[in-house]
Amino acid sequence: MAVDLLLRGGLVIDTEPSPVAMSGVDVLVSDGRIAAVGPGLVSESATVIDCTGRIVLPGFVDTHRHLWQTVLRSVASDVSLGQYIDVVLRSAGPRVRPEDVHAGTFAGALECLDSGITTVQDYAYSPTFAHASASVSALQASGIRALFGYGQPVFGPASAASDVARAAELADSLVSTALAPMGPSFAEMDEVVRTWELARGLGMRVVVHVGNGPTAGAPISALKAAGLLSSAITFVHGNSLEDAELSLIASAGAGVSIAPAVEARMGHGGPVVGRLRRLGVTTGLGVDVVSAVAGDMFSLMRATLMSASFGDVHVTPADVLRMATVEGAAAIGMDDRIGSLRVGKQADLVVLRANDVNLVGGVAHDPVNAVVTAAHPGNVELVMVGGRVVKRDGRLLTAGDPDAVLASAAHLVA
Repeated sequence: MAVDLLLRGGLVIDTEPSPVAMSGVDVLVSDGRIAAVGPGLVSESATVIDCTGRIVLPGFVDTHRHLWQTVLRSVASDVSLGQYIDVVLRSAGPRVRPEDVHAGTFAGALECLDSGITTVQDYAYSPTFAHASASVSALQASGIRALFGYGQPVFGPASAASDVARAAELADSLVSTALAPMGPSFAEMDEVVRTWELARGLGMRVVVHVGNGPTAGAPISALKAAGLLSSAITFVHGNSLEDAELSLIASAGAGVSIAPAVEARMGHGGPVVGRLRRLGVTTGLGVDVVSAVAGDMFSLMRATLMSASFGDVHVTPADVLRMATVEGAAAIGMDDRIGSLRVGKQADLVVLRANDVNLVGGVAHDPVNAVVTAAHPGNVELVMVGGRVVKRDGRLLTAGDPDAVLASAAHLVA
């Protein structure tokens, strides 16, 4: 149960409407929500946490990750996208048991929390309802906030509507559900229409990988023509889409999740962040798969910043921090609840030690730039989700189960 907390005297970075740093500011948390932000706050009921020499900012939002692949960490770090499909999906995929999904999802969620990611969109591997149930159970046990994407099998028929409906019923106050279908780039339009109508009927957001083919060369246009393009969609990647397709996404008010580290490593196409900024597309950041890249937001923000140099739009560290927080929340339809320090939002917060050696100097010059370009998971001292502390004094309060991860890894790579 969340208790009232007063984070006293920190260097507070808010992200709405744009990132700004404020010295000597307090943050009052009451009933799991942000109650006030400002200097000299007073509360008779709150427990005080001294944040002198600390940076306080909204929790990071990972807008796309296949959490189950934590049990396959680094197996695809030196392969192309096609080889990744062979190694992870065609080879390991058919052997993935519900217990493997639980082990990977639980460990991956704790990895997120440990590095300050308080919300994750988990694009799950759910060939059966048992797999989906294992994913949601692991998310709930970890204490993370999540948008669970009921993942359609990559090979084989789409999941039964009854199973998707059952998965939707697993949601609670921290874990909400979305449908993660194959989509127009990879499935025929009759299946796309069926899955979109299923999501609409259940009130679920759609989260979908997208590119120019192999089934539809202009998938966003195909959705618009079918009357399926709306703001309740998060498109993933999209590197190969033409500007006209990206403009349709912007016009619909939908979001895009990019994964610059994976996209560069596996060859998804040229960096897309600059084009998304130029066209006004709501953009979030996603780790995607730790089977290939690092699993923390700090690494991801730097990958985003570096990839932004390949284009005609100047992307600043402040832009990137916004993508990692409030804009990322908007990309998955959750900016009414998380992503900034607006009073009334959920108290999903991260506290960094500003006087650690890797941040000394940088914080004095520009705290926002320092967080994006110099901070790392080791600086994360405290994390809370909905006002509940999940990491304190640099240590997670929920223990992981490395033996379960090792057992699943041995089973899947044997």
